[in-house]
Amino acid sequence: MEFLQQNWYWAALASASGAWLAVDLIRNRGDKSQLSPVEATLLINREDAIIIDIRDPAEYAQGHVPNARHIPAGELARRSSELEKWKNQPLILCCATGARSNAALDTLRKAGFDKLYNLRGGMMEWQKAGQPISRKRK
Repeated sequence: MEFLQQNWYWAALASASGAWLAVDLIRNRGDKSQLSPVEATLLINREDAIIIDIRDPAEYAQGHVPNARHIPAGELARRSSELEKWKNQPLILCCATGARSNAALDTLRKAGFDKLYNLRGGMMEWQKAGQPISRKRK
């Protein structure tokens, strides 16, 4: 007990860190549409998932997931008919951090797509995971 009294700040830091990890784990466990870069790669390889990059053209040109289709977020509702041929395949939406693509999932759900996923952390996490980047326009 004396150790905790003398080192209360370390105990508080450990408690706060553990609580943060538990909240994050619980939040992500309920949402099966969020994929890590490794999970996205497995889905691409096993089920021929299609990557839809919704970033701006300048962001896309700086580097994107290989073979990703580029449809900027502002054009997604209008151009969703282009994705009809992949309606029965998993679609993984990707942006810079995962926030815009997470919001774009609703647009495609309203268009009737069921197998939708978000690349959690977006291109930032994709690059951190050491996954390949393509700079050629598709």
